Amino acid sequence: MGSLLAFVGSPSAAELLAWSPPGWGATLVAGLWNSILIALGAYALGLAIGIGGAFGKVYGGPVLRDLLEAYTTLVRAVPELVLILILYFALTDAVNKIIALWDYGPIQLSGVAAGIGVLGVVQGAYSTEVIRGAILSVPHGQIEAARAMGMPPVRLARRITLPLMMAAAVPGLANLWLIVTKDTALLAVVGFVELTKATSLAAATTKAFFTFYAAAGVLYLILSLGSTVIFHRIERWARRGQRPLSGGGR
Repeated sequence: MGSLLAFVGSPSAAELLAWSPPGWGATLVAGLWNSILIALGAYALGLAIGIGGAFGKVYGGPVLRDLLEAYTTLVRAVPELVLILILYFALTDAVNKIIALWDYGPIQLSGVAAGIGVLGVVQGAYSTEVIRGAILSVPHGQIEAARAMGMPPVRLARRITLPLMMAAAVPGLANLWLIVTKDTALLAVVGFVELTKATSLAAATTKAFFTFYAAAGVLYLILSLGSTVIFHRIERWARRGQRPLSGGGR
């Protein structure tokens, strides 16, 4: 009977998700915004690493290619959670021990910096392979024709390689963006309040686990659907002037 009365007197889902207290709506949205910021930072870092890594693996020397191959293999083999813990705890502790030799005070890496750094390095490994495959998909004859006309390497990359590889790279890069938006949930282990951590705090406080985790799922779904629409437009722009992939050429 007491349990029934407690259930009847408990706040409704609308009250729990309200913007102002005792609702947790503002907290969830703030967590979502933090997730987006972390994802954007990590994605941008990963894209920069991926572009440099891909061109290095395709056009670099044997030593550079071997180093990049070791990087992509190692990073993709180790779970992101383990990398976060290594950077946030183990690496910070090692750096503090080293700088203590010069009588400097300890440093503490923030969850934001650790998240962007680790997820960016992981994204860079996957982006390297996505972009490398896109570069290799560019018809070699067009590259040779540009070289025969005396086009410098930088202009060749800007006018030939990059525009043609974009269409092949965008679908894979879109998948990597969707992955990194979910991987931000791993930062909860270091106490950073992104969407998953905010949801966990709200659910633990109110005991309304289904309500808050369902709301978090809806927010992640909205983010994914919005991202899919944006990347679909980017892919259409990248494929402008090219033959459609289907339709039998009609």
